[in-house]
Amino acid sequence: MDTPPSSIRTLFIDGPAGRLEGVLNAGAASATHAALVCHPHPMFGGTLHNKVVFHAMKALSSFGFPALRFNFRGVGLSAGEHDSGRGEVEDARAALAWLAEEFQLPIVFAGFSFGAAVGLQAACPDRRVAAAIGLGLPVGSAEVRVYDFGFLRQCGKPKLFVSGARDAFGSRDQLQTLVQSLPEPKKLIFIEDADHFFAGHLQEMRQAIEDWVPEALSL
Repeated sequence: MDTPPSSIRTLFIDGPAGRLEGVLNAGAASATHAALVCHPHPMFGGTLHNKVVFHAMKALSSFGFPALRFNFRGVGLSAGEHDSGRGEVEDARAALAWLAEEFQLPIVFAGFSFGAAVGLQAACPDRRVAAAIGLGLPVGSAEVRVYDFGFLRQCGKPKLFVSGARDAFGSRDQLQTLVQSLPEPKKLIFIEDADHFFAGHLQEMRQAIEDWVPEALSL
């Protein structure tokens, strides 16, 4: 069940580089988990209003989870300047801390592209995070490796990875090789004919999340 528009509120979180602009979709009174969704690269137009981020939030909100999206430092009304992914990990940690304090619930993390690359670094070692989702994980192409995801080999939480089969920033072979090296539980889903942004396939991406969450969290 989708969260009604009246339950959406804007807010600011105290971040390490100043306040972070956020949007919270309030959950049900009976919520079992809270959710955090991180946006793609701000140097290429990524914000909390990104379509993939929005659909991921809607998928998690459908379970009644309060879901927070926020702008990394230097984006929108968030203070600070882009820090090439280093300070953004600390931004994600600040958002996780705010959610944990606000709701006292285990957290489901989701990130898209850059948001997955930096957010998973904060989410995986955090004991308050029950499960993690990486959308369009930018593992690179056959020619270019963009990020080092070796830290995921210590991530024993339930993990879902969803990518387009035609993702230019995450080749099928590289992503399969990475996921095969990770500890269970884990699941990898390729959406056929979809690109990095899941253009024309956002509903399929959302459905993949909605199908996985009850299995991963035993709902």
